Amino acid sequence: MSISAGLKKREDDFFNKSIRVYIALSVFFMGSVALVVPSGYSVGPLLLLLGSASLLLLKPNFTLSNRDYWIVGVLGGYALIVGGMSFVEDGARGLDRPVRFLLAIPVLLLIIRFPPRLASVWSGLAVGTCLAGGWAIWQKIVEGVERAEGYTHVIQFGNLSMLMGVICFAGVGWAFAQPHRYAWGTLLIAGGAMGMLGSLLSGSRGGWIGLPVVAFILYQGYGKKLPNALKVIIISGVIAAGVAVYSIPQTGVQERVHAAFNDLSHYYSDENRDTSLGLRFEMWRGASQLILQRPLYGWGESGYREAMAQLGEQGQITHQASQFGHAHNEYIDALAKRGLIGLAALLALYFIPLRLFASGLQHPNLEIRSVAMAGTLLAVGYIDFGLSQTFLAHNSGVMFYPFWLSLLWGCYSVLIRKHEHSA
Repeated sequence: MSISAGLKKREDDFFNKSIRVYIALSVFFMGSVALVVPSGYSVGPLLLLLGSASLLLLKPNFTLSNRDYWIVGVLGGYALIVGGMSFVEDGARGLDRPVRFLLAIPVLLLIIRFPPRLASVWSGLAVGTCLAGGWAIWQKIVEGVERAEGYTHVIQFGNLSMLMGVICFAGVGWAFAQPHRYAWGTLLIAGGAMGMLGSLLSGSRGGWIGLPVVAFILYQGYGKKLPNALKVIIISGVIAAGVAVYSIPQTGVQERVHAAFNDLSHYYSDENRDTSLGLRFEMWRGASQLILQRPLYGWGESGYREAMAQLGEQGQITHQASQFGHAHNEYIDALAKRGLIGLAALLALYFIPLRLFASGLQHPNLEIRSVAMAGTLLAVGYIDFGLSQTFLAHNSGVMFYPFWLSLLWGCYSVLIRKHEHSA
């Protein structure tokens, strides 16, 4: 080997090592600071996006599988459909949120080209949930706030805390395939519990609805092969924890559950339609009327607001419900604003990755299975959150889903290909 060739190889090795360290730190920050610093959910994605510029300096030495193209397609398709409709109505201002899905694509390519070690993924999540849960305890008990909210909207904080927590539980299988299995397992279980606690202290009830589905996915991935005695212990522990959380007034869970029943009673008795649940029902009722009038293309953002305000003036929904800019339901909102085309793009964004990840829930390799479960739970979490909140109308929602999808799918795709080549 010539001197120049040797120097070039050393430069390439140094560059590859440097970019891998950079990616590992960026991935760690995606989880660790997501909920505990202002706009923390943007830190890791922004670092990875900047890092993806390195791909322009390299010769492409990787190929995309058909499955990879499906993920690229749903990210790009959602960005183009929603962004195009928003641009026609609001100009460049309407591209702000949709473009995040487009920017997640180079991050996906970066992860496939330089896949990080899964330790950076799971450790970042575990640290982030422990910090979020600890901060929720501080806010609730020390500061005396009614609902822990971190630096973002209270519903977003609670739901993302829960989502990060259940993804930590998905990583337990990976943990027990590592040399320091008990240390990793303990960290991830603690992270999962603290993430769930952050959700409970936020009082974000919408996320709790999906917990039976989450439990089913975790059981599908790990529970079937556990000894019956251990299953009984785990189920008993979960029930005991649930009873304790509900029984302790300081958690606020009992109060939130009772409030939900009171809201329903007041709404159907026509005593008060402007409660938390009552307002949602009114918004859904109003949006449904708009959907029937323009089912294909919808009303757009501005048109939706104006039409809902008019429904409020006419007394068809309460005035307070007519003042909200979205329907507090991702699917109704998409259908009302962007019609059947927008709804199709949204469903593809969630259900195609769900289908692709779910195919790995029974994989014999624990590393692959853990990432498959994490990706499945990411999609299921957003499907659940969308039932009671327009999650993608918030910056945290449009930063978390596309970039975590790119990260988890990139890792999963690389692991699957390695396994297939070694088989």
